[in-house]
Amino acid sequence: MLQPRLDHVICPHPEGQHRMAYWTWGDPTASDVVLCVHGLTRQGRDFDRLARGLVEASPQALRVVCPDVAGRGQSDWLPESALYQVPQYAADMLTLLGHLHAEAPIGRLDWVGTSMGGLIGMAICGQPGLPMPAPVRRLVLNDVGPAITWASIERMQQFVGRFGRYADLAEAASVLRALSLGFGPVPADIWLELSSHMVRPLPEGGVTLHYDPAIGEPLRALTPEAAQAGEAVFWSIYDQIKAEVLLIRGQESDLLLPSTAQAMTERGPRARLIEWAGIGHAPTMTTPEHIGVLSDFLLQ
Repeated sequence: MLQPRLDHVICPHPEGQHRMAYWTWGDPTASDVVLCVHGLTRQGRDFDRLARGLVEASPQALRVVCPDVAGRGQSDWLPESALYQVPQYAADMLTLLGHLHAEAPIGRLDWVGTSMGGLIGMAICGQPGLPMPAPVRRLVLNDVGPAITWASIERMQQFVGRFGRYADLAEAASVLRALSLGFGPVPADIWLELSSHMVRPLPEGGVTLHYDPAIGEPLRALTPEAAQAGEAVFWSIYDQIKAEVLLIRGQESDLLLPSTAQAMTERGPRARLIEWAGIGHAPTMTTPEHIGVLSDFLLQ
């Protein structure tokens, strides 16, 4: 079975530098690149099934790259919690793209972003003049938009970064399942597969979650007023996006409201909206049907 290759790139931050891990699927020299960026508490292996499906369905050589955003997975943790925000993440992605382009020139670039990964994608695509090796041609926003409900932020403030030790993967997977009901009816075997990349072993035995607990601190410092100001900024960024946009919404999402999704189809890049029943925040994009939707959009 097709497996990814783990690599690292050195990224700067205000106090020094850090290593960001990324997983490459397919042909590492392909000029057609799809960058898949995960959600707030997740990591790049969330996209295993999608990446494998895209590579197998592509009529030409394809490079699918799935980074572990700083503080997650196999990437270094940052020295200050205040750095765990979109500006640093976007800067890291620009560094990664420059690195990938130096290894093998990028001719066509597409982006798949789940939740936080979609916000980073909007920040990249909606700011003309950034040092990009190629403009993003097609952008998939998975259950995220410029406006995020305050209720969903309050929900995340309660659990992000607050975790402990678990006896084994099965216990950790059970806890993660309870926190991730919005993902929908993911089969048990796929959920265990997803969860296997969400933990790291502890020296004293057992496992804990893969990410730096400090990523929750900027979230808990957020106020409704600051969130509203950020929303205005992201709408102005969204309106400048030139890429073709596919917006996926879980019909039961508490983060992306129907009214926001509808507005995204009427302004800026005028996203094409697809809603998936029986799912909230956020679709895992692991079923053959869902992978097929993204393959059709990205590979046509």
